[in-house]
Amino acid sequence: MIEAHDLTRRYGDFTAVSGISLSVKEGEILGMLGPNGAGKTTTIRMITGFLPPTSGTVTVDGKDLFESPREARRQLGYLPENVSLYPEMRVDEYLDYRARLEGLSRGETRSAIAVAVERCLLGDVRHQIIGTLSKGFRQRVGLATAILHNPRVLVLDEPTVGLDPKQIISIRELIRELGRQHTLLLSTHILPEVELLCDRVVIIDQGQIIAEGTPESLRERWTGNPSLRVILKDAPSGAAEALASLPGVLRVKDGGPDGSWILECEPGSDPREEVFRTAVSAGWVLLELGRQRGATLEDIFVRLTTADVAAGGAAKLEGAPPLETPAAPAGENETEEVVS
Repeated sequence: MIEAHDLTRRYGDFTAVSGISLSVKEGEILGMLGPNGAGKTTTIRMITGFLPPTSGTVTVDGKDLFESPREARRQLGYLPENVSLYPEMRVDEYLDYRARLEGLSRGETRSAIAVAVERCLLGDVRHQIIGTLSKGFRQRVGLATAILHNPRVLVLDEPTVGLDPKQIISIRELIRELGRQHTLLLSTHILPEVELLCDRVVIIDQGQIIAEGTPESLRERWTGNPSLRVILKDAPSGAAEALASLPGVLRVKDGGPDGSWILECEPGSDPREEVFRTAVSAGWVLLELGRQRGATLEDIFVRLTTADVAAGGAAKLEGAPPLETPAAPAGENETEEVVS
């Protein structure tokens, strides 16, 4: 639905975005991540036609955004990070005004406003003056305007900013529902939001794409080999050597002052049952046995956008080592009981 090729935006000698190419397939939710100043919002503005690129092209549903702007933008709904509203208008008045700007007939307008108000949870404030609304409600009014004309593509820039936890849950549910009916490009700084909502992720830094893929593929790429955390009572003599000899175990490392061991395992292996049987056979008291917590998307994001990695761009990404799997505090491991 969206195809962006070699988008570049310069401001004099400063290059905000350099050669970004991305695509969003029909029915997909693509998450766009990037630290402040990465070029994320500039990219979104070019994709939505609010900012012309210095070079590059954008097509929406096969229509060139700059050669056929009216046809292409008819398929776009856009929620900017900072929503510009008319504070003196009432919510329903503003939605009626925006619907007429989108070219909806009077009958279509009534139906579209009713749907948008219900979806965006605006029923209690639809007759209220916009200037008296909280930031969270103003954000929902902006989202309602984005879906009024039922576009095929929605571009949402920080859609949950300023909302309280209950509202965030409601808006996430709405975005998930919209994703079943629309193609979505979602920009956010809330990393768990990406993992909960997005089919695929693009990470931007210093005006370039430095990584992309599904959240699962990014974690697999950067976490390294799977590992287990084992704690035995009183650290029996020879236990580490015995554990290292088990099928699927590559090596055993000291896990820290709690007396634990970290078993680095072969990809695809799960030697927990062998660890359990070995402990029972040797008479060891097994206090803990569980998978180590893998790298989160937040771990990966921080690693990729630090200066030493980002300076090398995508080329450096290929040669960078995987993240060390962090040792989880007691109670945070995914521990599963193994029975004989």
